[in-house]
Amino acid sequence: MSMNRLYELIHAYAKKIGEASGANINSLPLGTNGIGRFSISPPQETALRLALMESNWFLPMITMRDVTQIRGQVIDVGNPGVFTGRDPDRRFTKDVGVSGNVYQLYATDSCARLPWETLSDWIHSGTTDEEFIQMVAEFTLVTFANDIARVGFNGIKAAPKTDLVAYPNGEDINIGWHQIAKNFDTLHANPATPEEDRIPGFTQRVINPGPDTLTLGENGIFKTLDAMASWLISTTIPQQFQNDPALVLLIGSDLIAAEQFRLFQEAGKPTENIAAQMLANTVTGRRVYVAPFLPGKRMVATTLANLHVYSQRGHQYRRAEHVQDRMGFENAWWRNQGYALGHPMMYGAIDESSVKIEAEADIDAARLMGLIPGVDSEGEGALDKTEV
Repeated sequence: MSMNRLYELIHAYAKKIGEASGANINSLPLGTNGIGRFSISPPQETALRLALMESNWFLPMITMRDVTQIRGQVIDVGNPGVFTGRDPDRRFTKDVGVSGNVYQLYATDSCARLPWETLSDWIHSGTTDEEFIQMVAEFTLVTFANDIARVGFNGIKAAPKTDLVAYPNGEDINIGWHQIAKNFDTLHANPATPEEDRIPGFTQRVINPGPDTLTLGENGIFKTLDAMASWLISTTIPQQFQNDPALVLLIGSDLIAAEQFRLFQEAGKPTENIAAQMLANTVTGRRVYVAPFLPGKRMVATTLANLHVYSQRGHQYRRAEHVQDRMGFENAWWRNQGYALGHPMMYGAIDESSVKIEAEADIDAARLMGLIPGVDSEGEGALDKTEV
């Protein structure tokens, strides 16, 4: 298969995404680096967001939306609490937003490069032109979608220049949900913080008493995952929100493996046998998700809609071009993007650095031997990838 044929198929792909954005891709000659660089129209921004949500099972469950400003007030349409009441002097009303809860977007570049060798293999594998174009599109969308979730759970800062060697999980790309909660803790611990920036009734969102201080195991502070989850909810989630039917648990794969190890060791006992079956759906009565890229020892209590991802409307761009120096086809998406918690009081977590699992070496050995199901860092494995 000639390089010209590869260019033709890639040009067809670029034309497909470009025409939807109003770009005149046909005016660009084949065989040049410039196949297409174009802005995205508002309808195409929506279409791209929906396509990204379809490319990662976790994203449709959270809140993804376009916003107008780079910085602004977070409005949570799923705000928990009571919005019904009575006032003898006027009609009862309650604000939806939380004072002091703002979002910040940062310039974000995503670029998925497909080497020419890979593209040639795809062409020679017997795919039709349409199948080839679909493979390129799916590769790009899955890559971008996974990064949104990865940064959401691992992001700690938005560095002017990112470093994937020092921060392999994108920790320096943006400020993710967990770090946002930590920042709220820091803000409220500072006596100089103005009252208008404080959340009424605020308590610590992320529990971290120190490295390896919260032990899970037979001789630990928490003997079971149920005990740890119950303590987390009662400690961090306000009482009036604890029975919210949308409240779920996001639990890291290492914690799940530790609980499976305990249950399977005790499987001969009727109560533990039942518990092992129940672990397929719930912990302490709450639905459980092993979210993609969630650190293995982290536990979070929240509603899924409480996790927000914002992109700026009218300021998104795409690039599809051959890059000779890097011997591949690059598909890029440029935008201003950020993360937010819709209602900070509906996010409570145990920081992974404070958790120690007893008999961790035995658990790891059991996983390697296939004695207990495994779940990888993307939430996939022998267990269902959306629910444990």
